[in-house]
Amino acid sequence: MSFEEALNLASRDGAFKATIYAMNTLLIGKGVYTREEFETLFVEWVHKEQRHSRQNERSQDSMPCSA
Repeated sequence: MSFEEALNLASRDGAFKATIYAMNTLLIGKGVYTREEFETLFVEWVHKEQRHSRQNERSQDSMPCSA
C-alpha cells in the first residue's frame, strides 16, 4: 500500500495517530530520545491536562448563574 492510499483510507483521527506513531518510532529508533523519556513526558502531559480540566470545572462551578 502506498502512503497516498493509506492516507486516503485513514480517518482524520487515524491519520493523526499514524503520524504520531511514525514520528515516535523514528525518534526512538534513531536515539533522539528513549522510550522511558517518552513515557515520562506522556504521563506529565496527561497529569497537566487533568489538573487543567479540574481547574476549569471548579471555575465553572463558582460562576454565578444568570437567571
